[in-house]
Amino acid sequence: LIISIYILLSKRKYVAKVKRFAYVIFKPENANTALKMATKCNSIFGGFISGKLLDSLIIGILCFIGMTIFNMPYAILISVIVGVTNIIPFFGPFIGAVPSALLILLSDPTNFKQVIVFAIFILCLQQFDGNILGPKILGDSTGISALMVVISISIGGGFFGFMGMLLGVPTFAVLSYLFKCFIHYCLRKKGLPPG
Repeated sequence: LIISIYILLSKRKYVAKVKRFAYVIFKPENANTALKMATKCNSIFGGFISGKLLDSLIIGILCFIGMTIFNMPYAILISVIVGVTNIIPFFGPFIGAVPSALLILLSDPTNFKQVIVFAIFILCLQQFDGNILGPKILGDSTGISALMVVISISIGGGFFGFMGMLLGVPTFAVLSYLFKCFIHYCLRKKGLPPG
């Protein structure tokens, strides 16, 4: 954490050094291309992180509204837990739902009905997030379609587990951007319009 803070404080200095190094190693036009692609990759990963945080904030707010409507205890605390754990793809909502359900049960051990209502509510909320809200926000923030968001999470999770689910969307967005650049380069080289 401390090293990350120092790196962020000196970010401009390090970026300038990397740019100079790129111009030393590559021809100017190749260095410009590499730096442009690096900037785009940074933008995609930054967009993914901000999109995921926005998605989690919305889910936390919707959880609070739903819990208030159903008159459940610890609405603010549980909404924060659900919102924070929603950052983790697929398993995050369930990781947040289990301790939240235990909190509800501990508040009134005789009222098991409230825990069941909470579980159904969280399941519906996460279906909405996983199939509609999340892909829409992440698609807009990374520049790929909502369908590609769902596919990249599924493929990333299938091949690389948790890390694949976490990094599948920005990685796919970067690969999609690089493929588009390659297609445009090939078309320009043949004298055809790029798009």
